[in-house]
Amino acid sequence: MKRIILTLLALSLISLLSACDNQDTLRIYNWGEYMDEDILREFTRETGIRVSYSTYASNEEMYARLKGGGSTFDLIFPSDYMIERMINEDMLEQIDMNNIPNYQYIGESFRDLSYDPTNQFSVPYMWGTLGIVYNKAMVDEDVDSWGILWDEKYAGQIIMYNSIRDSFVPPLRLLGFSFNTRSVEELQQARDLLIEQKPLVHAYMGDTVRDSMIGNEAALALMYSGDAVYCMEENEVLAYSVPKEGSNIWFDAMAIPKGARNKDKAEAFIDFLCRPDIALRNTEYIGFSTVNMGALQMLPEELLANPAYWPTDDIIERCEIFLDLGDFAREFDRAWTMILAR
Repeated sequence: MKRIILTLLALSLISLLSACDNQDTLRIYNWGEYMDEDILREFTRETGIRVSYSTYASNEEMYARLKGGGSTFDLIFPSDYMIERMINEDMLEQIDMNNIPNYQYIGESFRDLSYDPTNQFSVPYMWGTLGIVYNKAMVDEDVDSWGILWDEKYAGQIIMYNSIRDSFVPPLRLLGFSFNTRSVEELQQARDLLIEQKPLVHAYMGDTVRDSMIGNEAALALMYSGDAVYCMEENEVLAYSVPKEGSNIWFDAMAIPKGARNKDKAEAFIDFLCRPDIALRNTEYIGFSTVNMGALQMLPEELLANPAYWPTDDIIERCEIFLDLGDFAREFDRAWTMILAR
């Protein structure tokens, strides 16, 4: 009986300590390789707030984990269409902007966007485009069309993202369709193009695509502009193009999951990331385009002249933003499953 009582007391103590730890620790869930982690340590030094940092590979992975329950994250970094979806499903807390004085540095062009038109549920983090990174030593032609990703000359040398929304952009735009389509027929045509392309694909990847392109393992890769900037800095033979058919202009933002235990600490960290000197360090470290005008003024001119980092107006004009597909997202899921199963 004494052993049973002692066991129960021990379990109660563990539960209590775990609860206290959850209340004292800011739990962050972010994309892989999407923050200078020295910034986390500096935040702790300045505020005394401990940080637990975990990563995910896609919006869908993050969403599934939060939707499934049992996760206790205080801060997440979803993309535009996922923010719209989570708002619609009441999965996000309203942010108290009184606790984010450094929001003043967020550029006007990054506010009031369609996914969060009232700026109540998110604070912009990074932005950019989706395009093709190519190896100039392996590709001796203009990379100005998504069609090159179907060129048999590059069989086994093409990398696609292991991401439903991103990998459907090339075929849908090549066919002249919006990648926000809700047409089963249009989606099936795009699916068939991706099935046709599959024998040419070296691999479907996540964050590891950067290392593969830097290591000259492939000729062409579907890639976010920020990753492209990093790759080009590491390997001068690489270049980036946004195809003429048009592409995705994307926005990632910071948001607080519904029921977060440390909302005040999450808001303190959001404000910390919006501080120009911190935003500068972050954008320089990860290569993605900042939304912070204070940081932008401190960046070198040669970086701002790089359209992979700061897209020109003509690039932006031929791009569109991802929208929440609602129930039609299941059709994309089914189509992607069929592609991977082939």
